[in-house]
Formats: sequence, C-alpha cells, structure tokens
Amino acid sequence: MKHFRILIFLAGCMTVVISCRKDYEVIPLEKVTIEYVFDQDDSLGTYANKFLNSIYSKLPGGYNRVGGDLLDAASDDAISGLVGTSAVSQLATGAYTSYAPIADESPWNNCYAAIRAASLFVSNIDVSPVKEKLPNGASIRYAWKAEARFIRALFYFELLKRYGGIPLMGDKVRELGDDVQIPRSSFSDCVNYIVSECNAIKDSLRPNPVVAPELNSHRATRGAALALKARVLLYAASPLFNGQNIEASNPLTGYNSYDKARWKQAADAARELINERTFALVPNFKDVFITQNNSEVIFFRQGGNTTEIESTNGPVGFAAVARGRTNPTQELVDAFPTNAGLPITDPASGYNSNDPYARRDPRLAMSILYNGARWLNTELQTFQGGQHRPGGAEPGTQTSYYMRKFMGNFENATQYSNTSHDWIILRYTEVLLNFAEAENESNGPTAEVYQVLKDLRARAGIAAGSNGMYGLKENMTADEMRNIVRNERRIELAFEEHRFWDIRRWKIAQQMYGKSLHGMNIIKDGPAFNYNVAAVFKPVFIAPKMYLYPIPYDEVVKNDNMRQNPGW
Repeated sequence: MKHFRILIFLAGCMTVVISCRKDYEVIPLEKVTIEYVFDQDDSLGTYANKFLNSIYSKLPGGYNRVGGDLLDAASDDAISGLVGTSAVSQLATGAYTSYAPIADESPWNNCYAAIRAASLFVSNIDVSPVKEKLPNGASIRYAWKAEARFIRALFYFELLKRYGGIPLMGDKVRELGDDVQIPRSSFSDCVNYIVSECNAIKDSLRPNPVVAPELNSHRATRGAALALKARVLLYAASPLFNGQNIEASNPLTGYNSYDKARWKQAADAARELINERTFALVPNFKDVFITQNNSEVIFFRQGGNTTEIESTNGPVGFAAVARGRTNPTQELVDAFPTNAGLPITDPASGYNSNDPYARRDPRLAMSILYNGARWLNTELQTFQGGQHRPGGAEPGTQTSYYMRKFMGNFENATQYSNTSHDWIILRYTEVLLNFAEAENESNGPTAEVYQVLKDLRARAGIAAGSNGMYGLKENMTADEMRNIVRNERRIELAFEEHRFWDIRRWKIAQQMYGKSLHGMNIIKDGPAFNYNVAAVFKPVFIAPKMYLYPIPYDEVVKNDNMRQNPGW
C-alpha cells in the first residue's frame, strides 16, 4: 500500500488546523471532518486559510538541511566541516542505494504528502464562500486555489529533477481502498504538466508587487509561477534530459532526441518575467538574503529572525560559539574573477598568488570568509595553528575557508544578533541567468546575454573598464559564452542549492567528481604567509546511473507498475 494511502486526512494536515482553534475542546479532534475546514458557512475562510498555510509549511528549506549541512557541500563548491562521516559526504561519494537512501535528500514521501494536501485543498476550497476580494475584484478563494496548485507543481519539480518521470496524481485525492498502482509518467509528460499548471494559474495568483507584504509576501504570486516555469523548461532543455538521456530509449529519464527548440522555450519563459519588470536587482548583493520583501526575492520559505545560520556555519574560535559547518573549496574560490572581471588565470587580471584575496570580485568577500577577512571585529586566522583553525577536538575549517553568504553584517560586531533567515526558493538573479544560458544555447551570445552579465557584474562592484565590458571578452563564441555563463551562475548562486543540480543537468558530474577537491594550506612565516593548495576530499561518481536518484525500494515493491531507474 503506497505512502499516500496512509497519509490520512485526520492524521495529517488537519492537526495543524485544530491546534490553532481556541475552542478545540468543543469539537474534539476525532469529530473533525473535511466539511469543517471547507465550511459553506465560513465567509472568512478562516480554517481553509489555516489549512493552506499548513501546506506552505511543507516547503523545502535549504539551510543545513542535509544532516546538518548545505546540499552544496555534496558538490564541488564545499565540503562538510563535520569530523567523521556526514550525510553529504555519503551523497558525494555515492554511498546510497534504493534500500538505503540519504534520509534528508530522499524526499519522495514528503513531496507526495504535500502534493496530496494541496490536492485536498484544490478539490474542496470552492465550497467555502470566501468574501474577501483581491484588488482586481476577484474572490481571494481563486488566488488560494492557485497557490495550492503552484505548491503542488513545485513539489512535482522537486521529484522530477531527482528521479525523472514520476507518477502524476492529478486532482484526485485517493483514499484507503482506492487503486494506487499508478505508473510513472514520462519525463516529457511531467514537464508538460508542470508548465501547463504554471500557465493555468499565473493570472489567478496575486500580482507583483503584492499588497500588504507584511502579511502576504510569502505567498506564491504570478512571478513565482513564471519563474518556476522558466526553471522547469531550462532543466528540460539541458543536456541530461535533452539529447544525453542516460538511457536513450527510456522516456522516464528524458527525451529520446535533442531538440534545440527546447532552449528557445526556456529563454522565452524567462524573458516573459523579465519583460514584466516587476523584479529588479538589489544594489547590495548581501542585502538580498537578509532584507525581507526586497525587489529580487520572488518566492521563499519563511524562516525567522535568529542567529542559527551564523552559529551553524560561522568560524570557530570565537566566544560566540559556532560550528563552521560549511567549508568552501579552493575550486569555488578560484572561480571568482578579479575586480577587473578577468579570471585569475589571465596574466592581465592582476591576480597575485602571494596575496590571493586582494583585488578580487567583491562577491568573494560577500560569499566566503578567508584568512585575513574581517569578522566579529577580528581579522580571521585560518592559517595552520591560527585562532580560527585550531585543530584538535575543535578542528575548524578543513579548507581554510568558511561560508559568509546568508549571514548578517557582523564584520565589526562583537557578537551575533538576530537576522532574517528566509530560504529563497526563487530569485530574480536566477531568472536572468536562466535566460542568459537558454538564449545563448538558442541564438548564441546575443546583446541580451551580454547585458545580463554586465548587469550582474556591475551590481557586484566589478570595474566596467575602458570598454564598458566588465572584463567580458567581446565577440565570444557560443562555447566561450557557455563557460562564462556557467561560471557566473556558480559564483552568483553559490550555496543556494543550484550547483549540485547544475553539474548534473549539464551532464558534467563525472568530470567534476572525478578529481580531488582542494583547500588552502596556509603557513604563517613571520608577517608573511605561504599559500599552498592541498587536496582535502575525493568525491566519487561511480556510474551514469547517479545522474538520477533511485526510486525508493519500498515504492517499487508496493507498486507493480513502478519502474526503477536504470542501474539501480
């Protein structure tokens, strides 16, 4: 019997609704029915709205969610600072099977629980005669219904990027005794379904910017639907699914042939949102992640005002206790160009290996803490034996780097204070980079592609140069621009759960995981430092099958129509 057959209504989201009632003792939990939540006499839609909020609470968060680590610590951008075996190191070395998946990165059950809850809402909200209106005069009930459909589409995408084609349940909410031997839909059908849902709901969702953001900024909006559509089509156009299917004849794992038109569809979807001009880059890169309701955030999972990100990922060696959990790699550090916009391998870049962090892209200092960087009113010492790399029982960073991104402005503070830590699921910069990538693959390095990169580099603080190119080479080929866009995506979206998936959809994971990852071994010699690159971790990508996750073993056993992914 499949998992969604045992996700009984009373044992699931209903408990969230009842826990909010002041008069819960009047109507005992065991007496509650679906008619109570979707009440034809509830003109305010009070309990329906609480039910919808319970669905929002199921959204994935990204901060240190995989056994206490960021997912990026399973890519080539970071490693875990945990002493011993971590969940992300198992993920990065292929130490998982369909029988024993990585618990925090095997979301099949959780995704289908959320999908079922959303379908319950979609199937029943029309009963509630909600009187509240949107500014355009439409009942807010229609926006709520569209929000539930958006969340459902988002969870289907979370499954799709991990497993390929998955069972599509439609609006039907299956109960005990129903036939649940549902086969997987093809990858193409899943993409088409998610895209069609985004198209169907975009005009029913709240427009951007939302009215009363202090109450509604967390809700799915028109911009969220357009951004999700653009992301789904970008993945569908990418090599892993479009032309390099790991099993060419298998419709579950991708398309059976390459079609350049898929790149155009992805570019057009991103362009649609860009042309609406409802979002814009925030002038200060750091503010994107710690300032709520800013112009770059499209959709997010609500967090809170805490010091949790700092205490989990900040440098060790301070009185303000931190665990230094995310250790960026030298590979990521080297990806940042100089402040002239040139790669550090370019002789004209101004890079100095004896002073490696000087004159770099300002995003480096806003994303990564390194030796000599200022933090908590101190210059960090990540050299061997330094205060912030002590070794012994408190080893500190394994790479000499700590993550700085997402944290508050604590360079000159003496202790951490509460900072907003919402997890951004969709942001405008990604839409711009999605467009640049898809447009380049479709039409080559057009002026629009160049403009995206110029805008991002200008916001970062890179010098325009005498030619106004921000370090970009003029008249690049499509291949040259592809490398530039991919690198820009890497540094701009670092630690945001993109790199792990990007190297898979680009089908370069075997290449990236086929070599050791490095850190910097820094030796203090009087007032000077000697910098030596050193291997710190060896990821493993044992076979093409790892481009997709295995379908959980229990699902294959319980469902005679469920096909396992190739190689698992």
